[in-house]
Amino acid sequence: MFQQSAGIFNHLKGNVMLAIQQEPTPDLNPETLGALSALMLAQAQEIFVQKAIHGEWVAGKQAAYHGLAEYYGSLVAKGNKLIGEEIARLENAMRLFKEAQTRSGKPSYFQDHANKAQRALTEAKKDNDFIYHERIPDAKSLPSLGKAQLVKLLPVPERLSQNFKDLFEELVPVVVHQAIAQYDVRKNEIVNTEIMKLRESTQLLNSMLASLNLPAALEDTSGDAVPQSLLDKAAAVQSLGGLQALETMIRDLPELLQRNTDILNEAERMLRDEKESDDQLREQFKAQWTRTPSDKLTETFHVNASKYREIINNAVTADRVVKNKFETHRRGMELLSRDSNEMQAALPQVGSSGAGVQESTAVNRLRTLMEGVETIKAERDTIEHELKSATVDMKQSFLSALAKDGAIDEHIMSVENLGKVFGPLQRQVKESLEKQEALMADIQAQNTEFCKEKSGVGAAAQRETILKEIAAAHDAFMELQNNLKEGAKFYNDLTQLLVVFQNKISDYCFARKTEKEELMKDLTQNIGRQQFGATPSLPAHYGSTAEENKKVPPPRPPPPTTSPSTSQAPQTLPYPMYPSGMPIPYGATTAAPYPAYMPPPMPGGYNPYAGAAPYPQQPQGEWDNTPPQQSPYPQQPQGAYGYPYPQQQYGGYQYPQQPPQQPPHQGHPW
Repeated sequence: MFQQSAGIFNHLKGNVMLAIQQEPTPDLNPETLGALSALMLAQAQEIFVQKAIHGEWVAGKQAAYHGLAEYYGSLVAKGNKLIGEEIARLENAMRLFKEAQTRSGKPSYFQDHANKAQRALTEAKKDNDFIYHERIPDAKSLPSLGKAQLVKLLPVPERLSQNFKDLFEELVPVVVHQAIAQYDVRKNEIVNTEIMKLRESTQLLNSMLASLNLPAALEDTSGDAVPQSLLDKAAAVQSLGGLQALETMIRDLPELLQRNTDILNEAERMLRDEKESDDQLREQFKAQWTRTPSDKLTETFHVNASKYREIINNAVTADRVVKNKFETHRRGMELLSRDSNEMQAALPQVGSSGAGVQESTAVNRLRTLMEGVETIKAERDTIEHELKSATVDMKQSFLSALAKDGAIDEHIMSVENLGKVFGPLQRQVKESLEKQEALMADIQAQNTEFCKEKSGVGAAAQRETILKEIAAAHDAFMELQNNLKEGAKFYNDLTQLLVVFQNKISDYCFARKTEKEELMKDLTQNIGRQQFGATPSLPAHYGSTAEENKKVPPPRPPPPTTSPSTSQAPQTLPYPMYPSGMPIPYGATTAAPYPAYMPPPMPGGYNPYAGAAPYPQQPQGEWDNTPPQQSPYPQQPQGAYGYPYPQQQYGGYQYPQQPPQQPPHQGHPW
C-alpha cells in the first residue's frame, strides 16, 4: 500500500499542474507531492527493516545479514571465475557469522548458512591451491556490494481493484440528464398503467369466481369433505402467518401514522412560533424592524407542509378502507387459518346429492374454463415480470443525438424507443383482457346450466354460501397483505422525508432567531446613542421667587456617641456593615451588595427523530397519552444532524454601583 501510495503521489506530481492550469494549493504543490511520495517510500522501507529486526537481536542480525551478503557475493565471484575474490568474501562471511553468534549469544545462530559458507570456502581453497593459484586480496580492498532496492514506485493502474467503478462514469451533460429523467418518467407511467390493468382485471376475475364458488363447487362432490382448492388456499394463507399476521400489521399502522403526524405537527409549530415572534416585534418596533417578514420566507415550507398533510389524510382514508375490508372477510380468514379438520367441522354437512351431476357437460366445460383461468393468471405474471424488468440505456442515444444535432428531441426519441420496447407487451396485455371477457361470459353461461342441474336448498345452499365466503376471504387476504406491506413501507419512507423537512425548518428557525437577536442588539445600541436636546432654562420671572423661597438648611447635628465595645466601620464603606448574628438578605454576598440572577440551564429542543438511522427509535412513553412536562423556558432548537445548537449564556444583571459617599467637610454648614 505504501508503494502504491508513493506511485499515486508521484503521478499527481507530474499531472496536477497540467490539469488545473493555475496556481495549485499547498497540498497539490509539486514539492509537497514529491515529499509525500518520498515519505511513503521511506515508510515502506521501514516495514522491511522492522520485519528484520527483533528487539535485542539487532546487532546479531546486522552481522548475520552482512555475512549472507558476502556469501552470495562469493557466488557471483565464482560465476565470474574470480577465485581470489570468492575466497576473500567467504572468509569475511565466516568471520561475520561467528561475530553474529557472539553478539546474539546463540552458538547455533545462522549455523546452517555458516556451514554452507565453510564448505564453499574449503572447496574454493582446494581448487585455488591445485589449479588457479590466484592471490587472495584483502577483504577491505574488495569492491562494496551493490545495494538492492527493496521498494519502488508502483505505477498507477487504470483500475485500482476488480470491482472498481469510476466516480464520473455516470456524469453526463445537464440536457442529457434531464432527457434521461423524462424518459424514466414516461417509462414508469407505461409500466404502472399496464400492471394496474392486469391486476384490476385479475381482481375482477377472482371476485366473479368467488361469487360463483368456483372451482370449489366442482370439487364438492361428497357434500362433507373440504374441497382441495380450499385446502390449497388455506395452506397458502397459513404459510404467510394467517389471520394473526394481518392483525399485527394492522395494529402497527396507527403507531406509524402517529409518528409521522407528530413530526409534521412539530414542524408546523416551529413555523407558527417563529411567525408570532416576528409579528410581535414588528408591531413593537414598527418601521425600525426592517428584516424580511416570515410569510415571504416560509411560503415554500407552508406549501410543502400542506402537501404532507394531504398525503397523511389520504393515508388515513386508505387505512380505513383496509380495516373495513379486513373486518368484512375476518370470518373467512379465521377458517383459512385453521387446520383441515376444524374447517370441515365449520362447513354444513349434506348428502352426496351431486354425484351424477359431476359427469355432466356443464361440469366438464367449467373444469376446462377453470384451467383457462389458471393459464391467464400465469401469463399475466409473466407479462408483469417482463414489464418490470424491461430496461433500456438511453444515455448513449441521447449523447449521440446531442453530439450530432447539438440538441435532444426527447419526446420523439422516447416515444419511439418506448414503442419498440413496450409495444409488444402492451398488445399482450390488451389480448389478455379481451380473452378474459370472453372467458367470463362462458363461465357465467356454463355456471347457470350447472346450477340448474344441481339442487341447492337447505344445508346445501348454506354450505355453498360458506364456501364462497372462504374463497373470497383468500383473495382478500392476499390483497390486504400486499396493501399492508406497501402501507408500512410508505409510512417509513414518509418518516425520512418528514425528518429532513423538520430539520430544515429547525435550521431556518435558528437562523431567524440569531438574526432577531442581532437586530434587537443593534436597535438597543442605537437608542442608547441617541442625543437629547439641552434642558430649557427657567423664565426670568421665576428667578426672584426662587431666591425668596430659598431656605437655609438647619445646622448639622452632632455625631452620635457610641460605646467603646461597638465595632467601628471604616469611613470609606458606602454601605453599613451587617453586625454579627444579623441575617443577610437572600443572595447577597460580600462581593456584590445585590443578589445576582442565575438563569437555569436551557432544556434541549424537541426533535425525537433528528439524527436517527435508518429510522429513529422512540423513547419509552413517547407516544402515550401522558402529557409531557412543560418547561417554563423556551426550548432551544436542534440542528440538522441532531446536535443542539450552542445555548446563549446570560449573566446576572449588573446593577450600577453608587459612588462611595465622602464624609462632609468639617467646616461645611451641613
